[in-house]
This record gives sequence, C-alpha cells and structure tokens, in this order.
Amino acid sequence: MRFEVVTLFPELFEVLHHGLLGKAREAGRIEVHTITPRRFTSDRHRTVDDAPYGGGSGMVLMPGPIADALDHLDEARAGRVSHRVLLTPQGRRFTQAHARRFSELDSLTLVCGRYEGFDERIRGFVDEEISLGDFVLLGGEIAALAVVEATARLLPGVLGNEDSAADESHAEGLLEYPQYTRPEEFRGQSVPEILRSGNHGAIARWRRKESLRRTLERRPDLLKTAELSNEDRVLLEEIEAEPQR
Repeated sequence: MRFEVVTLFPELFEVLHHGLLGKAREAGRIEVHTITPRRFTSDRHRTVDDAPYGGGSGMVLMPGPIADALDHLDEARAGRVSHRVLLTPQGRRFTQAHARRFSELDSLTLVCGRYEGFDERIRGFVDEEISLGDFVLLGGEIAALAVVEATARLLPGVLGNEDSAADESHAEGLLEYPQYTRPEEFRGQSVPEILRSGNHGAIARWRRKESLRRTLERRPDLLKTAELSNEDRVLLEEIEAEPQR
C-alpha cells in the first residue's frame, strides 16, 4: 500500500523507518512518500501561508502550493487513484473502522495543516476530512502518523502475529481484556488463577467477560454499536448482577 503525506515537515516522518513499519517498508509491503508544498512556491522565502482576508490572528495556508503538490503526486502515480484525506479538527473523528477501510485502498494521501488552518478552497481537493479527537495540535503531522500506523498494521504481513490485529481494543468494537505475563506474582498482585488453569474454553470465556466488563466500565458508549452475541448479553447480565467492586 502507498501512503503519501503532504507536509511542511517531512523530517517528522523519519520515525516510519523504524520498528515494524520500517521492516514493512524494507519488505515492500508499504511505501511512504512525503512531499512539501514549499517545492511549489516561486518566491525566495518559499512562502506557503498568508494573512487571512477579513483580518484576524495567525496565518492561513494558501491553496496553490498544496494543490500543486497533490497534482505532482497524481503524476507520480501514473494514473493510479489515491484517496485524499485532510487532517483537521473539523473532520470526523478517526476510528478503527476508518483504519480498516483505508487498509483496503491501494493509495492514501494525507494532507497536514499548520498555522491557523487551510484556505477553505483546499477542501475541494480532498475526499474526506479526519480528526484524531476534540483537541487541537500544532499541525497535522502527529495525526498523519497515527493514521498511517493504525492503517498499516492491518495490512497482511506487517504484524509479526497475524492474530494481533483482530484481538485488540476496538477490533470488534470493545476494549481488550486484561493481559498478564511473567512473573506470576508481582508486588503483591498475582496473575488470575484461571489464566494458569490450562482450560482454554474457560480462559476464552473469562477474556470475553473481562473485555465486556472493561468496556462497560470505561467506554459504555461502545456497547451501543458493538455486535453482541447472545452469550455476550448473558455475560453482561452476570457482570451487572455482581456486587460493586
């Protein structure tokens, strides 16, 4: 899969040369291409922003350099289509469902903002707008890195264990169950006995129940949209019938 990032700070994406994503790049499973709009300016200062019409604080990214950068990427792909995403606090909140949908694409282009935002006309050059959440960052680069990582890890061969992507928080609309490893006891806290029992059926039921419990306690909103089985509903009834702990 090809990732393209339009950014004023391409050097921030050097992190993608490391870890599992770095290995995925080396193996040719993903491509990451960054391009700066400053390449498409004509003045000696490489200006990409200007004061807003109507007055106000801060500077606004001009449409020309970004549109030209997107055109350049289109030419480099030689006719292949890329889905364009604008990273902005005004976009829809990014979710695991977005990552799953993006992972089915051949190419994804992420446009990062800076300063006080974009000239409104830039919105006409993208397919959708995404936000990490209800907060404001200095720019879209951190959001772009999050989208790349969340999407790339769903691609075949990127994770060492192919089951990992399907067995984690949000993968099925629920939070993940508690995890334990050695030592068996740590500072007065022991690994739950059931996880040491060797009874795989009982362990699977315990994990599902704890996943439901954690979701109910921390993100009850997720239960409204999660696909719950009849067994899940039985487990939720058991949890709700337990004494408060």
